[in-house]
Amino acid sequence: MDFLSPSAIFVRVLYQLLPVWVSLAILLGLSFRFRRKLGLYGHVIRTGPGLAGVLLLGFWLFAAIFAKWISPFDPLGQIPDMKDALPGAIEPGSGLPYLFGGDKLARDVFSRVIAGSRIVLVIAPLATALALAVGISLGLPAGYLGRRVDAALSFLANLVLAFPIILLFYLLVSPGILETPIPYVLAGIFFLFPIVLLSIAFYSGYKTQPKKLALRLGLTALAGAWLMATFVFDADPFGIIRVSPSTLNIFIAVALASGPGIFRIVRGLTLDIKTREYVLAAQTRGESPWYIMLWEVLPNARGPLIVDSCLRIGYTTILLGALGYFGLGMPPESPDWGTAIKESSKFIRLFVHPALPPALAMMSFVLGLNLLADALREQSLRD
Repeated sequence: MDFLSPSAIFVRVLYQLLPVWVSLAILLGLSFRFRRKLGLYGHVIRTGPGLAGVLLLGFWLFAAIFAKWISPFDPLGQIPDMKDALPGAIEPGSGLPYLFGGDKLARDVFSRVIAGSRIVLVIAPLATALALAVGISLGLPAGYLGRRVDAALSFLANLVLAFPIILLFYLLVSPGILETPIPYVLAGIFFLFPIVLLSIAFYSGYKTQPKKLALRLGLTALAGAWLMATFVFDADPFGIIRVSPSTLNIFIAVALASGPGIFRIVRGLTLDIKTREYVLAAQTRGESPWYIMLWEVLPNARGPLIVDSCLRIGYTTILLGALGYFGLGMPPESPDWGTAIKESSKFIRLFVHPALPPALAMMSFVLGLNLLADALREQSLRD
């Protein structure tokens, strides 16, 4: 079997990632060209950590977008001659190399790492957004209305936080729970939160503009119906996303585990912001409580929430990897990074090359999120 030299592997990897480099160059060029008009993002990219975070996250974002063109092989395809092939081994049939080698099932490690980025960049942000919707929906009324509402919602949040987190994740993603209606009932409840939150926000903000209100409520209803059909009933009418039961369980686990933490942050911010003069002015104008919460309080709490969301996406990525490593995450054939590390770790004493790329990919993605969060935090403190 023929092999590429290390330098040839390096050059070939750079060539395969050419769409990513071009996209990054365009992104940075436009970002610096219009940075004065880009608000918070424009300030962040002027800092070292912020620029490094944008580069790392941009790399994996474009890698996920162009995965079909970057990957030289099918991430699930098996070529028997390439079992445990070393990096740079050339596949006899096509003449293309396994740039990072082959795994124990003769699959191309490079193609699987690139394909795994799609899974991470879809699940981690969406699961975090769902948890954010839950935390905001409950944290705003708890902090603004106070009294019994605050006491009841805080009790529920503390009840979930008191449950051992590891055991909670294990229960929610275990295969046996799929035989019960629990995941689908919880999914239906959790996915109602963003729908209801947006509906209330649009109604309170546009009730004097019937045409705009009808348009926004209609779009929210359509988006909500698609969410329910796709994630709860696994019947996406447009065929855009197919959500497996194990993926649905991950969404539920993240929302249930992260929601109470976000609830506490939103509640604390609301308790502080509701005493500001612009909130008192809105109360004097006779605005409804939900209008004040969603259009006065929430926009002024966005800084800490954006920073927290970046960190939570990183935590969710690590969680995906941990669940995949213990065989509780995605299906066994999935190219996600956690499952790839698990499958490779069994033979790591003999072949280390299949485990390193997904581990480094996960590390770089989480590092990018942490650097971006640090830059956002520093900028928010200056403001």
